[in-house]
Amino acid sequence: MAPSHALRCCKRALNWIPVLFINLVVAWSYYAYVVELCVYTIPNDAERISYLVIFHIFFAMFIWSYWKTIWSKPASPSIAFALPQAEKDLYEKEQRAEVQQEILKKAARNVPVYTRTAGGAIRYCDFCQVIKPDRCHHCSTCEMCVLKMDHHCPWVNNCVGFSNYKFFILFLAYATLYCVVICATVVQYFIKFWTKELPDTHAKFHILFLFFVAALFFISIVSLYSYHMWLVGKNRTTIEAFRAPVFANGPDKNGFSLGFKRNVAEVFGEQAKYWIFPVFSSQGDGHSFVTRLVHIDPEQANSILQQNGKIPVDGETNLCVVPDDEPHTEDNCKNKPDGGQIVTVTMDTEP
Repeated sequence: MAPSHALRCCKRALNWIPVLFINLVVAWSYYAYVVELCVYTIPNDAERISYLVIFHIFFAMFIWSYWKTIWSKPASPSIAFALPQAEKDLYEKEQRAEVQQEILKKAARNVPVYTRTAGGAIRYCDFCQVIKPDRCHHCSTCEMCVLKMDHHCPWVNNCVGFSNYKFFILFLAYATLYCVVICATVVQYFIKFWTKELPDTHAKFHILFLFFVAALFFISIVSLYSYHMWLVGKNRTTIEAFRAPVFANGPDKNGFSLGFKRNVAEVFGEQAKYWIFPVFSSQGDGHSFVTRLVHIDPEQANSILQQNGKIPVDGETNLCVVPDDEPHTEDNCKNKPDGGQIVTVTMDTEP
């Protein structure tokens, strides 16, 4: 037991090395920009002050979103997804897989679970001993099931999922802007040092290296940021991009896509004023998600929409399923009763 525990502690300590590396690079970039560039190199006070103000705005937002991504604990399934004690005992004693599945199917009727394994079985985690909610996966590094798991990121030493996916997106966005600000403001002094218009001083190395590092990080981060924004627009996680979620009628890579606007709102929320700040504003509870409702009856669909906060519990709602290539107009929805609330569900029609 002791060697295993010591090995686990060493592994956890090593997992912080990438985070330490990023923080050292950021700390050095702060020193190089503020001290070597603004204090020792820029001669004009107005230019120096304007650069410092702009730099610190993006630096603060970058650090805020980065540390929120690191320290936001991954959300795990609630106790409602655990097997009742009687069913749990039966499941553990049973050796036949088909009988175990019958036990899981019976328990799954009480929770909003619609995705299955590739073989059509109920998704169950033997480590956490819970029925996996839709889009939930077990992370071997964090040793827990994570709601709407996207991936485990070594650069933040944390799982990126329902609780911090918005923070992760903002971290990539502000990291990109941080690099852009550095490159845009340093480039003229980079050129002057490179062409020897400025004398060789101790600031030369810092400024030349600062520009190169910022440019390299920009190239790598902007591609990752673009990819994740594409995932947001499609309402997919990284895991779902490589392996389509499986529903009762088979795999469907667009199973959770509700159209670009609603997809973005699921991650960033309905109120645009919160989008640029790393404060939690994502929709739902991470346990259930609105699907395209292609294979769900209207009564069941209303229940799911209510669970996700899309409609009031006591509100009358009519579903209007509109293909993505058709205009979202009232003419698409037939037999609309007066006074009823219409919830338009966009169907992504790409192959």
